[in-house]
Amino acid sequence: MIKVLINGVNGRMGQVVLNQAQTKDNFSVVCGVDQNDSITNSFPVYADYNNIKEDVDVIVDFSTPTASLNILKFAEANSIPVVIATTGFSDEDLNTIKEYSSRIPIFRASNMSYEVNVMADLVAKLAVLLKDSDIEIVDTHHAGKVDSPSGTALIFADSINAALDNEMHYEYNRESKREKRSKKEIGIHSIRGGTVVGKHTVAFYGQNETLEITHSVDSRSIFADGALKAAEFMINQKNGLYGMNNLI
Repeated sequence: MIKVLINGVNGRMGQVVLNQAQTKDNFSVVCGVDQNDSITNSFPVYADYNNIKEDVDVIVDFSTPTASLNILKFAEANSIPVVIATTGFSDEDLNTIKEYSSRIPIFRASNMSYEVNVMADLVAKLAVLLKDSDIEIVDTHHAGKVDSPSGTALIFADSINAALDNEMHYEYNRESKREKRSKKEIGIHSIRGGTVVGKHTVAFYGQNETLEITHSVDSRSIFADGALKAAEFMINQKNGLYGMNNLI
């Protein structure tokens, strides 16, 4: 039985991870960490990770960048692997996570969906085949999503950019620009509204034709399942930084 601590357990995704873990025979959620105490769980939920007493095999983190970095301190002190599914990290935060990964095993992915990672591979190949196209990415999420662009939109952008020798730059806002679109830019746009779980479109605009690839999510359970697969994978891993490519 894999003993799990969920960081951000009372959040939207934390509760989905909990529900999915309860349907599996090989997982037991033994405790959680969250500042929100409005939800009652069958296990202890701590506001301060320093108060945790339970024996933990792996941490699954769906929280905020600050909470993620805080739980890494506890993980390092107790030699516990961590699965980070939180998004919205700054470059400095990502460097901090990389530093921690030299001391504990860390799995980090902006999107835990297998199909998203397949799509990232596809759009990278298309970018090479359609070099003369203008590339635009649109991410659509529910009104409560804090960060923009989404981590998934950046997965697609980074995958395309790597395939094009990292010659592209990202254009997030054309409001103040009064100039022609550059062939070396990837436009990234965010739409927030309603209860949309997640939808991403990568469009290749050519001469007189457009090719679009879209990925839509109907249930958050796919992210929870992916995080739990990663948690199972990380149990016996050595120190280092892992991602979806390792899992797949």
